[in-house]
Amino acid sequence: MAKKYIVRLTADERTYLENLIHKGKVAAHKRLHAELLLKADISELGEKWQDSQISESFGISTRTVERVRARLVQDGLESALNRAAPSRVRSRVIDGENEAHLIALACGEAPDGRSRWTVRLLGQRRVDLGYVASVSHETIRQTLKKRVKTLAK
Repeated sequence: MAKKYIVRLTADERTYLENLIHKGKVAAHKRLHAELLLKADISELGEKWQDSQISESFGISTRTVERVRARLVQDGLESALNRAAPSRVRSRVIDGENEAHLIALACGEAPDGRSRWTVRLLGQRRVDLGYVASVSHETIRQTLKKRVKTLAK
């Protein structure tokens, strides 16, 4: 199958990538992507390596090579060198007001038959009171942990 995204670097781009590789302090993923692009380059000065050769020599998957090539063609050199932005963004289950209610509940009296609140009990009570449709005990734990760190400062 023919490659969909072909890497053809200009002389300036090649120089930039070579300088980046030989620079002292560069993030490892950035250096790896620069080397990968230089090997995948099919221009006159390029090494014209196949994706399988690149993946074997650098110890990465061929899919990673394909993704970096695609980002170069679609979004440009800087995008290809840097990590891809997360494709999905999660909305917060517990916002500021909801967090305040959670803390007030946690600081209050424990339910009957219990000596203290557990994160699972707090999560279940939040659902029972209608503040959230569903919530993980881990979300409750992280929210309370974050708040305790803030209060301790």
